[in-house]
Amino acid sequence: MPMDTAALSRIGLAGLAVMGQNLALNVAEKGFPISVYNRTASKVDETVSRAATEGGLPLSGHRSPQDFVLSLRRPRAVVILVKAGAPVDQTIAALSHFMEPGDAIIDGGNEWYENTERRIREAAARGILYLGMGVSGGEDGARHGPSLMPGGSLQAYRNVEDILTRVAAQVDDGPCVTFVGEGGAGNFVKMVHNGIEYGDMQLIAEAYDVLRVVGGLSNSELAQTFGEWNRGELESFLIEITADIFGVHDEHGGGELIDKILDKTGMKGTGKWTVQQAAELSVAAPTIAASLDCRYLSGLKEEREAASEALEQAGIGRGDFSVGRSIDKRRLIDDVRQALYASKICSYAQGMNLLGAKSAEKGWNLNLGELARIWKGGCIIRARFLDRIKKAYERNLGLANLIVDPEFAREMVQRQAAWRRVVGLAIEAGISTPGMCASLAYFDTYRRARLPANLVQAQRDYFGAHTYERVDRPGSFHTEWSKIARQSKIGAGILN
Repeated sequence: MPMDTAALSRIGLAGLAVMGQNLALNVAEKGFPISVYNRTASKVDETVSRAATEGGLPLSGHRSPQDFVLSLRRPRAVVILVKAGAPVDQTIAALSHFMEPGDAIIDGGNEWYENTERRIREAAARGILYLGMGVSGGEDGARHGPSLMPGGSLQAYRNVEDILTRVAAQVDDGPCVTFVGEGGAGNFVKMVHNGIEYGDMQLIAEAYDVLRVVGGLSNSELAQTFGEWNRGELESFLIEITADIFGVHDEHGGGELIDKILDKTGMKGTGKWTVQQAAELSVAAPTIAASLDCRYLSGLKEEREAASEALEQAGIGRGDFSVGRSIDKRRLIDDVRQALYASKICSYAQGMNLLGAKSAEKGWNLNLGELARIWKGGCIIRARFLDRIKKAYERNLGLANLIVDPEFAREMVQRQAAWRRVVGLAIEAGISTPGMCASLAYFDTYRRARLPANLVQAQRDYFGAHTYERVDRPGSFHTEWSKIARQSKIGAGILN
């Protein structure tokens, strides 16, 4: 007896933690019948209950992999949202046993891109299509419109394109989803997105630190300042939520909650992967690397407390964290705003260069302007200037670096005086601003037509005969540095 295809779901989702539940409800709310499955049955019941209470949404729950897969219309598409690594392989094994050639698996987790490329090959051997899809936006984005970065099988994407374009965040120039490229491109792009996010968050934290310690701003003043910044060129999701954070009172005591939170930052690995990939591809990403280092240092809470005491006893004094002179708050706030903006552009530039380098290595043909476009909504790094980043790459497909785009170059030059004042003031006050310093050093290094690397090359040739190139003639050269230096000393009569 033929199965009633009208009763089958259009798509399935396995893995019903908060992100999975919210994405499933988002799909159902857009009018696409969806089947859900989770190894823990209570999560299935919870999701079905939410679908009922949030508008009688077309969502059905299933308690076995077989029932779940067979409830889907062919060609089947199954989204997996479980923890990266072995759990993904285990879920694929449980579900693919009941899938057929032409069906597709879509992994929506933060997976290492090479794992996705392995799974693409394994799935292809069974005729199954595969997508590795970055999903950004957190719980709220998953429910109401995330940024989606699918890569892998183009056919698998075409099969669910109508669903993804409705589910994704919507901005003025379309839905925040695009087919990124082949293989693990989608996962790699999401990884770099998260690396940029690390840099962005660190830079905002440094701005907060300078304003609080040097400027003496209260939490209410910080909330007002970040709120005002979010109505200008710094408008972004992270600036918006930062303004909100400073206004939240502690329900367990007096004052604001921000002052009661332990200064020890967690991480899940994508920032480390980004820095490792930058190193492997010889792409400078100092702002992102500095943000990662700061997370590591934040984890040394007890060591930092001991160091603070030891150095105070040595004479540094806690009072040294003040510059000891009156500060023009209004001027400082404006300077920090400009320094934050310029530093953020450097962080995004580093991320885009990493994407470009990987695209060239793998032949992914990534469209950097389109990636900037799909990050304009839904995702954590969404920001007003992403539209201008998109336009910069549209103006020049071969743009070597964002900071040499005519518009961004002009803005960086206009802000450099304020940027230098903030970094200098922070150093003088003993406040660490590694992200801003790294961005400024990146800018100053990149704009120099000649660097002191000539001395480094001379040193390498001196101790290791690594050779060097010259500015006035082609080829590689080696000099007997020690021999010549010794002869020079003898001639000058200064040899010991």
